[in-house]
Amino acid sequence: MASEVSWVLELNIKPEHKDDFPALVEEMVRATRETEPGTLEYQWSTDSYGTVCQIYERYVDSAAVLTHLGNFGENFAARFMEILEPTRFVVYGSPSQEVIDALAGFGPTYMKSVGGFTR
Repeated sequence: MASEVSWVLELNIKPEHKDDFPALVEEMVRATRETEPGTLEYQWSTDSYGTVCQIYERYVDSAAVLTHLGNFGENFAARFMEILEPTRFVVYGSPSQEVIDALAGFGPTYMKSVGGFTR
């Protein structure tokens, strides 16, 4: 478990792109499930108004994160940023320096474990 990396990314769904959001989610979930075996969890949620989105992602290790980020950049980044506005990004686990560098543009907060357990 020490090598796992996870995060919660919170975003506003831009009102003018609300109708484009479901197709983006469907495509990104399908692509991640089908091509990224190192992705352990990939969950999208919205608030009751459909204006705020949270994405919970959990990866087996930093290599899996980099695979995801490469696929995201190549296939989805432009449309993602057109539809969504990041507001908060919290990263957990043990990301490599390469992952930290790759995520820098999103301005994440890195949390350090001070106690707890995983079963």
